[in-house]
Amino acid sequence: MSRFRKLSQTIWHCQYHIVWVPKYRYRILTGPVGTEVSNCIRVFSSQKGCEIVELNVRLYHVHVLLMIPPKVSVSDYVGTIKGRSAIRVFNKFKNLKVKSYWGNKFWARGDCVDTVGLDSEMIRKYVKYQEKKERVAEQRDLFNN
Repeated sequence: MSRFRKLSQTIWHCQYHIVWVPKYRYRILTGPVGTEVSNCIRVFSSQKGCEIVELNVRLYHVHVLLMIPPKVSVSDYVGTIKGRSAIRVFNKFKNLKVKSYWGNKFWARGDCVDTVGLDSEMIRKYVKYQEKKERVAEQRDLFNN
């Protein structure tokens, strides 16, 4: 099976590592709250057409390694996941909303996004190979003319 995914006119392999935290980095993502957050991420990711490679919900942060199709922006994905999961968590665990410091916000502002691509050494070798291949093609064209 190829590592590439297919859309109607595109083949793609866009993998991202994304990390975000609850407001004030409270250690709240444990037990049923952590399970609900994990379920929300899985459901909303599949709705966006994203494929989760790894997901790890820790006490005070979330790590997700996933493939996002090129038609979905990373900021759109993160905004959807954080927004919709916050609504679900607050609706399911009403006791969280009682504390005034939440202020209708479950997640902290911002996130960390890192692209995960091919090995840089492999890319360098590929680029060098392409350069060599082009030189050979140019020389062949010179001798044929």
